[in-house]
Amino acid sequence: MAEDAAAGLAIRLARASFNRALAEGDLAAIGPLLSAEVVMVTGSDSAVITGRKAQLMAWKREFAARERMIYTRTPQTITASPVEPVAMELGAWQGVADGAVQASGTYSAKWREVGGTWLIEAEIYVTLA
Repeated sequence: MAEDAAAGLAIRLARASFNRALAEGDLAAIGPLLSAEVVMVTGSDSAVITGRKAQLMAWKREFAARERMIYTRTPQTITASPVEPVAMELGAWQGVADGAVQASGTYSAKWREVGGTWLIEAEIYVTLA
């Protein structure tokens, strides 16, 4: 299935905003990209973080870490559903600290369009290196 151009562009722009917010430690910019009931399954220990508030608290702890990791997600494909206002993003992620990649892997993210805005509903990360 081909990438829907409008959905793909909107999601890629939202992902770029999320990456920028992670790099800058900007919680206020992350919140609007997440649905209220967002679910994230982390890459190494498969911890489940449920809800926008819980995820923002996790990022706040991450941003306060002495040796902070900067995470970047790079979309490879985005497939929009032709029957529902949802899309699947597949890509690669990496965590960098002190200029060196400390961890990396693959991820999937489910997005939902709500009122013309694409929000992350669920993400699953797998640590491969």
